[in-house]
Amino acid sequence: MEIKVDMAYKSLNKNEEELCGDKVEILHTDNSHILILADGMGSGVKANILATMTSKILGTMFLRGIPLEECVETIAETLPVCRVRQMAYATFSILQVYDDGTAYLVEFDNPGCIFIRDGEVIKIPRNTRVVQDKEINEFRFTVKKGDALILLSDGTIHAGVGKSMTFGWPWKDIAEFVVRQREHAISSIRLAAAVCEECDKLYEGKPGDDTTVAVMQIIDRRPVHLMTGPPVDRDDDERIISEFMKDETASRIVSGGTSATILSRELGRPLKVSMDYTDPEIPPIAYMDGIELVTEGVLTLSRVVDILNRFVEKKDLSYDFFKELDKNNGASMLAKILIEDCTELNLYVGKAINSAYQNPGLPFDLGIRQNLVRQLKTAVEKMGKRVTVTYY
Repeated sequence: MEIKVDMAYKSLNKNEEELCGDKVEILHTDNSHILILADGMGSGVKANILATMTSKILGTMFLRGIPLEECVETIAETLPVCRVRQMAYATFSILQVYDDGTAYLVEFDNPGCIFIRDGEVIKIPRNTRVVQDKEINEFRFTVKKGDALILLSDGTIHAGVGKSMTFGWPWKDIAEFVVRQREHAISSIRLAAAVCEECDKLYEGKPGDDTTVAVMQIIDRRPVHLMTGPPVDRDDDERIISEFMKDETASRIVSGGTSATILSRELGRPLKVSMDYTDPEIPPIAYMDGIELVTEGVLTLSRVVDILNRFVEKKDLSYDFFKELDKNNGASMLAKILIEDCTELNLYVGKAINSAYQNPGLPFDLGIRQNLVRQLKTAVEKMGKRVTVTYY
């Protein structure tokens, strides 16, 4: 069984700080997935530099298979020394999950990883080592579908200190909160956002420390097939439909009126257009048996790309972002699938030019739809998902 993962994170900056002193790296090798959370000493610019350097060094060295001792030694020798405290310091957690289900976790001075299986918090046997005078905790275990692992910076357990919580938010209470959130299916980004939102409430909207929650959930393979644009040669209509429909496990999405018409004709299935204009800027969706979503083309894809870029750049992943993601329009519905219910994306793109959007004298590379496809591919790849594009 090959493991598939859903990884995401959310951070809160310390009150009145422009930069976050926590840094997360999400990486992939040929046979594993890596989640790194580093917390730089202090806050602001210095903390951001320490955390960024630590996460980048650890990520680069782990990708090369370099032993932990050398990683820690390199960090100790590389981090700039603070003039005030006369020390260089950053805490970190590293989680590596392999495709065969084996997992390796390393923690240095961060709150412990929360490991949830079948609705219960699981304690993982640990091995403690001293490396460069630092006490490092190591964990080796296996994961299975449905498991969740949550990495925390210390801003989470300090939430509410001196305000709503005398001694902060205890690790045990955070773990119980996560278990309650997972009573119903929830994506990693929504889980991370929910924990951060609760921390923000405890801080009364003014976080006293940088706060980060990074989540990895073990999930099913969720391929998505997205078809957009008619082929240049009408003789290829049958081929694009055949390849688009071939994986029975895939969620199938069609973006574009002409594409939907071709699909309806080739499959002999009626296409029913909705008359509900839930968003005046986004054309309504349509329905067809066996197809998860049918949308308009260019206008919808343009909004999808905008939503995905906001997600990738972690711009304001607040309640309002998820409210937009849950809207009942084609763009939000498509973006939601790609963010929360997709492990790999296969794009089937027709190169025929639509005269409504494109000057026929321009070369193919300048076509609006193709530019949107490239932007879509880039955004989804930045989310750590494999994307393939086939042109017709």
